[in-house]
Amino acid sequence: MSKICQELNIIFIGTPEFGAIILEGLIKSNYKPFLVITAPDKPIGRKQTLTPPPVKVSAQNYNIAVAQPEKIKDWKEEIKKLKPDLIILASYGQIIPKEILDAPRYGCLNIHPSLLPKYRGASPIQYAILNGDEKTGVTIMRMSEKLDAGPILANSEWQIANRITYKELHDKLAEMGAELLIENLPKLFSGQLSPQPQDDLKATYTKILTKEDGKIDWQKPAVEIERKIRALNPWPGTFCQWQTVNKRQILKILEADVFNFNDEKKPGQVFLFGKEKLTVKTGKNYLIIQKLQLEGGKPLSYQDFLRGHKEIIGTILK
Repeated sequence: MSKICQELNIIFIGTPEFGAIILEGLIKSNYKPFLVITAPDKPIGRKQTLTPPPVKVSAQNYNIAVAQPEKIKDWKEEIKKLKPDLIILASYGQIIPKEILDAPRYGCLNIHPSLLPKYRGASPIQYAILNGDEKTGVTIMRMSEKLDAGPILANSEWQIANRITYKELHDKLAEMGAELLIENLPKLFSGQLSPQPQDDLKATYTKILTKEDGKIDWQKPAVEIERKIRALNPWPGTFCQWQTVNKRQILKILEADVFNFNDEKKPGQVFLFGKEKLTVKTGKNYLIIQKLQLEGGKPLSYQDFLRGHKEIIGTILK
């Protein structure tokens, strides 16, 4: 471990798994923060079990002090008193006030999972899949008061694999972000990095996803729906309504393939293709359903689902 690593006072700020992967990379590379700031524990699941965020779990595994303010702006005086040398942020979800940005001598860095200025905001990984992008990457920027608009210190590009899922792309970009950060921290400390301003005219933005974003519109082409299935799993998931004889149920589509064919069936109509494959007509071409789930039930392969729900054949999903 170098002397500069031993003497640095680093604060890490983050909440979900993306931040936890970055934090683990820092610790294993001898840049162990003395404090981690993360979101408060939240009730999760049907039983509403109070659950710590992944970043907190990682910090506690390495005996790092943890703070969980409801609003980080209420902690600005405490942070200033700690006199950090560097603040590193990865996926936190709150705007950092200027008083905190100005506190560390090496500034505040943000690891963002896109090639900025493209896809500023909360959902860059999902948008890359939704839009069928061929490439994405990670960017390290010096934070500013505006959302993801600070000058770029370094970035790394990655070609998006065919049919990649959100989880796969998320984990890859988090690993890349940790590697890029570790590679560039010595350059930051020695003054070798030259911040490059972003071109705001080329900026695009993503929004915080809601449950309603997962609703399937069967009028859309199959290729767009299939991307949506990969991009929005596990949150908010992709779903539609299935009207049975007795009730209307929420049906979640977890995995599907695109089949290029057209006929006169109505969008949303369910049928068996080749006498065995569970298939839904879309606005253009078909989706062959591989895995699905009734709300409140377990995820099932289409074969297992059909054993208990043959009545779905011929119905029209909404």
